[in-house]
Amino acid sequence: MRSELIHKIFNVESIGIESLALEVFQYQYHNNPLYRLFCDQLGRYPGKVQSIADIPFLPISFFKTHEIRTGNFKPVTWFESSGTTGSVNSRHYIKGLELYEESFNRCFRQFYGEVTDWCILGLLPSYLERQHSSLVYMVDHLIKLSGHKSSGFYLYDHGSLHSTLDQMERASQKTLLFGVSFALLDFAAEYPMDLRHTTIMETGGMKGRRKELTRQELHEQIQSGFPGCPIHSEYGMTELLSQAYAGDDGLFFCPPWMKILLREEDDPLQLLSGFGDKISGVINIIDLANIDSCSFLATDDRGRIHPNGGFEVLGRMDNSDIRGCSQLVQ
Repeated sequence: MRSELIHKIFNVESIGIESLALEVFQYQYHNNPLYRLFCDQLGRYPGKVQSIADIPFLPISFFKTHEIRTGNFKPVTWFESSGTTGSVNSRHYIKGLELYEESFNRCFRQFYGEVTDWCILGLLPSYLERQHSSLVYMVDHLIKLSGHKSSGFYLYDHGSLHSTLDQMERASQKTLLFGVSFALLDFAAEYPMDLRHTTIMETGGMKGRRKELTRQELHEQIQSGFPGCPIHSEYGMTELLSQAYAGDDGLFFCPPWMKILLREEDDPLQLLSGFGDKISGVINIIDLANIDSCSFLATDDRGRIHPNGGFEVLGRMDNSDIRGCSQLVQ
């Protein structure tokens, strides 16, 4: 059943995400005791779940307090969220890394083409300094797949990163620089340069190192150091095995097996319909690649969906934890 569903997940466009989401719900209800208990407490039994709107979305905070597993398996590893000192971090237990790799590789190709066309650089000091980061695993995998001799991570050696970027610019080499927000700001202030063949991918996260900025303020400050350089964003988190990406316009788009819904802030079971500037709510995520944990998650992020299918992140709900992914107020 699992292998059949995985095949369907990465061919979801021929099936339709609503139909497949209902199949995954049935599978997880019957094979994930915690999720089944959660659904039962809400009275959302399989016979009553006829559409996406009927599916219960598990609060993402459960990853801090419970082991979220669909099926009985021994994890090959786990991914752990970043947080502030003394905070309780989320853990996402992984049955097989090949599923995560399939998800982010397909997603990268959809938005950026073949990874072998790129030089991949990582400026992720706060992530590299700890173990079990899903972001570091992804970027490390992309670095290796790129096959470019200059691809690699940089911790705090901004001078070497500047030298590499200068070489790539001179060679007109397409380059993608993944960077945590505070490190990108430090680098932009220390080594401003004209970047015409580089795309910067900010992954969010001040980590208490700097004052929180709106996304627009952050991108303006980064671009002041790197004029002409496109500034993109990644929306991902420990609890997901898929990512959404945003270009210069700030709108995130998902791969076909991932879908964003909005719910009422004061009624977590009520989904919102429609889109546009006047409709905003709290983000629910369907990530079908989460077949071994839970594919239906209620986040603490506020958002807005646009008519073209893109979405923006408006910030976090009050009293929610500081996290490492892109949670910047617009």
